[in-house]
Amino acid sequence: MEAAKLLKERKFWLASFLVVWAASLQGHMMWMRKQDAFKEKFGNSPNQEDESAQER
Repeated sequence: MEAAKLLKERKFWLASFLVVWAASLQGHMMWMRKQDAFKEKFGNSPNQEDESAQER
């Protein structure tokens, strides 16, 4: 009966939403850092360099 009562409370859903949001934000930031590290190590792809040279 406690579980059914817990599922009806708004505080439970709000806390769950905040936990999921924070975890997804952290995962996104980790992915962005990984992308930046890859770019620093290997540079931009040749296609991107060609496009930037054409814009000049």
